[in-house]
Amino acid sequence: MIHLIGHLLEGGYRAWSILRLLDYLSVRAIGAAMTAFVLMLVIMPRFIWYLHHRGLVDQRRDTGVPSAFDKAGTPVMGGAVMVGCIVTACLVWCDPVNGFLWPVLASLLWFGAIGLSDDLAKWRAKSGNRGMSESRKLMLQGLFALLFVAYLASPLSPLPAREAGTFYVPFVKHALADSLWVYLPIVFGFVVVVGNAVNITDGLDGLAIVPSAFAVSALGVFAWVMGNAIWSRYLFFPLLPGVGELVVVCAAFTGAAIGFLWFNAYPAQVFMGDAGSLAIGGCLATLSVLVKQEALFVILGGLFIAEAVTSQVQDKIGIKWLGRRLFYRAPLHHQLQHTGLAETKVVIRLWIVSLILALVSIATVKLR
Repeated sequence: MIHLIGHLLEGGYRAWSILRLLDYLSVRAIGAAMTAFVLMLVIMPRFIWYLHHRGLVDQRRDTGVPSAFDKAGTPVMGGAVMVGCIVTACLVWCDPVNGFLWPVLASLLWFGAIGLSDDLAKWRAKSGNRGMSESRKLMLQGLFALLFVAYLASPLSPLPAREAGTFYVPFVKHALADSLWVYLPIVFGFVVVVGNAVNITDGLDGLAIVPSAFAVSALGVFAWVMGNAIWSRYLFFPLLPGVGELVVVCAAFTGAAIGFLWFNAYPAQVFMGDAGSLAIGGCLATLSVLVKQEALFVILGGLFIAEAVTSQVQDKIGIKWLGRRLFYRAPLHHQLQHTGLAETKVVIRLWIVSLILALVSIATVKLR
């Protein structure tokens, strides 16, 4: 919005020529990050007080790890504030007519609403295991994925027609596939899977938010390269006019994530809840698709994938099919706790792993 107002003012008054700075992605990205961060610091303490006052706290759930019981009673749904701060910062600093902006904001709000409904259902049932049914969550997530796929296939899609059905893999210059009939089903499954991966990772104080910030920041690098005619040609990336606006969105996300970590670091004053973890997953999936880096997520989101795989293998294959555990605990972070590592050491080591994966992902920009 500031970007649009700046253009209107600059056109009529020479005194407002300084507003030309708003044409620079770097200026608006910094503004968005600072806006989201400050909003988090201002709003979250009041929101935590409200959650305590209304009794909207985490419900006790048996994970097999004794320290998990110590977290019962901590306010939950803090992710709703984070989503609100990201959306607000984007509306203030982003170009509202950019077609890449709205799918990302829609994913944050849609998945966040699903997660908030799940958090409220758990609170009403007074049980961490009795929220929204898995089938209903998957149906609602699948509905968003279907609408997103339809949007990408429509004339409203921000992607150039030549790139509508292309599928790229890391380290390869040219598209592996170029067919909407092949690509769109991949996008549908990708959005649903990634949308749930962060939710599974969110199990320890600060564990999910930092790797999410690393991943979004890396996707911001790809958005900047692919939105720049010179760098995209030099690095053999497809040029996606307008996709650079996602740099501002990624900066707003990172600013909000740092603000959330202020309250979520061990010992956490608030949890993001499903309202935050599902919203982050939906945002990561949508960003990856819009910058054509779905396959890269195998590297970039390696931590989230490992968490999701260990959880699903334990539950679906081990317990339901074989009638026995394949791991002592699942997902991955609880398995590491079971070996005797302290919670903070598990979290920091997984942060380090996620940072390395993000750096490797950024390195693929040149290694093509």
